[in-house]
Amino acid sequence: MSAHLIPIPSQTVGPFFRIGLSGPRAVQRIAAAGVKGERVKLVVTVFDAEDQPIHDCLIETWQANADGKYNHPDDKQEKPLDPAFRGFGRQATDQNGVCSFETIKPGCVPGPKGTQQAPHLAVSVFSRGMLNRLPTRIYFAGDPANEQDPILALVPKERRATLLAQPVEGERGAWQFTIRFGGADETVFFDV
Repeated sequence: MSAHLIPIPSQTVGPFFRIGLSGPRAVQRIAAAGVKGERVKLVVTVFDAEDQPIHDCLIETWQANADGKYNHPDDKQEKPLDPAFRGFGRQATDQNGVCSFETIKPGCVPGPKGTQQAPHLAVSVFSRGMLNRLPTRIYFAGDPANEQDPILALVPKERRATLLAQPVEGERGAWQFTIRFGGADETVFFDV
């Protein structure tokens, strides 16, 4: 007797992030105390197209240190690298769609054709129902280097605000960044 297999729809992703990436697998502190640079607390909030918070979303960040050097063997720049600087963060959002990172403001890094990129964090967003990550960036509002950043310049001016973390009033070193999966202020995601 042979079994006849019937095709079924694919499974969607999640909700596994909190289960698989909590405890020692989560990386909230990107730069330990004492690492050179301006201390930053970055609070990230994620919303869906209906402006509802997305819990159990995974946010991964990658950034250069204060001197503009990545903690990665492919970064061959002759710049110092503090062993207490990870450069990588990973957090799942909570029930309110929020996660946070403790880090330093990154330095400018080399860009294409001899340009300099403004201080930024590269971000990958993972969420249930998405089979591929959504790559984006977090820049810092008001940074003068933003005006010359070659990647930010690729984004239409009216959409650039979706890539800017805003300082939190009354909290020194605190920045708020909002990710939106739809709507009028949908975050710009990159096709890389």
